[in-house]
Amino acid sequence: MAEQTQIEIKPPQPAHYSDAGDDQVLEQQVRFFKSGTRKREDSWVISLFVVLHIVAFAATMFVNDCWQNSHRDCAIKVLGRLSFQPLWENPLLGPSSSTLDEMGALQQTFLANHHQTWRLFTCLWLHAGAIHLIINLSSVIFVGIHLEQEFGPLRIGMVYILSAFFGSLVAALFLQKSPAVGSSGALFGLLGSMLSGLICNWKVYTDKLAALSALLLVAVINFALGLLPYVDNFSNLGGFISGVLLGFVLLFSPRLPRMTEKKGGFFDYGVKKSIRLKQKFNRPVLRSVSFVLFGLVLAGAIVAVLHGIDMNKYCSWCQYINCVPSNRWSCNTKVTACQTMENAGRLTVTCMGKDNFRVFPFTSFSETRLHDLCDLICS
Repeated sequence: MAEQTQIEIKPPQPAHYSDAGDDQVLEQQVRFFKSGTRKREDSWVISLFVVLHIVAFAATMFVNDCWQNSHRDCAIKVLGRLSFQPLWENPLLGPSSSTLDEMGALQQTFLANHHQTWRLFTCLWLHAGAIHLIINLSSVIFVGIHLEQEFGPLRIGMVYILSAFFGSLVAALFLQKSPAVGSSGALFGLLGSMLSGLICNWKVYTDKLAALSALLLVAVINFALGLLPYVDNFSNLGGFISGVLLGFVLLFSPRLPRMTEKKGGFFDYGVKKSIRLKQKFNRPVLRSVSFVLFGLVLAGAIVAVLHGIDMNKYCSWCQYINCVPSNRWSCNTKVTACQTMENAGRLTVTCMGKDNFRVFPFTSFSETRLHDLCDLICS
């Protein structure tokens, strides 16, 4: 008779709880940057912002109309009306400076002399060019969607908007003659809040180096982009500072119950989910101090902008943080004046004071286009 084998079936073991003083925690392993583990509605805020930025850039290029206004002297001419200004004018494959002014970019003359404070809001949606758009939005998607999935759309939406606005305020204090766009301020706000989240949950991360490396890489690439014309690096600095403070205030409790285990991602950490409600509202002093500091710097920046304070008077080298002069592009930081002369269907534009000139094989330029050309020739 065949020998019978008995198989003992053990019931599933309960989750392991550890007692360490007042802290009772449930331990599990999850990943921070994940893909395919969330519902689409968990990232609707960042997705909405991305769509709005793309629409704003398309509208900017439509208004720019390089094909008509620059007499087809454009980059990537196959795009027709949506083609870009030549690289010597805009190395980021984008519109002219006058178009950015028309679409609501920050500019010293319009803000200080004409008090067009609405530009503090419109500049947040503008990009200097297609290269700026692609790099900025790719970074926003990479960082923002994962933060939104972990901390929720409301908190990340607040970080995004407030950081972008504070960044535009800081940019307004360092404005030069050339137009400046502040769309990257929101990205640096997300990076700042990511750093805050890392600091607040320092003990539960298992791969801090990967987290810091990702943050540093994205920040360096986008800050380097800000050394080119029209992209405002002061907006980036302001966005990062506000993001750090807002991160300490808002990113105090990730949505841990919605996370899944053993999914592909960028780096993982050990999550210690508190059983007690008080753990969700930890570090009240840090959050309170950060909230007060953000309120103070925000109010101070608003007052400074409304009073027309120009920080360039106190920092002569700060302009190089925002744009590094080069033979391949112009930073347009000084007031220029040019003389024009028509002869045999040609137009000669000469910079007064420098004797730089350029001859164009056509004469029908608009006043704003002549202003753009004058800035470029004099620079």
